[in-house]
Amino acid sequence: MKATISLLVKARRPERKVPAILPPLDLYRRILRTHRKRLPDFQRQLGDEYVKSEFHAHKNIDNPLHIVGFLTSWQDYLRAISEDSWKVGGLTQDQLNKMSPEQVGQLYELMKETKRVAEEDVNSQPLESESSR
Repeated sequence: MKATISLLVKARRPERKVPAILPPLDLYRRILRTHRKRLPDFQRQLGDEYVKSEFHAHKNIDNPLHIVGFLTSWQDYLRAISEDSWKVGGLTQDQLNKMSPEQVGQLYELMKETKRVAEEDVNSQPLESESSR
């Protein structure tokens, strides 16, 4: 009888297609660990600073909807970094429309900073002809 009841309960319960949300501290640690394993040094430093500031800024949020949205977004980011799909990723117009003006400004500043760091990295590498001399 016990086996029958558990089969009925499992049959009625819909399967979860979305992974459970990780607790904030576990998510934070996994992101920093994944940065250490997957990102080049210059991107890791920028990413670590950004993650730390965002988690610190949202530390005292009480609204459950904001908490779930924040953690879900960062969990999606962790998945993208883990699978290296972030290299070809981008924002859809719908995602951009959902952002506040402050978020769009932050995104623009992040874009400028990453371009600046990438240019510095390219300029600091010796040219082929210089290194062969």
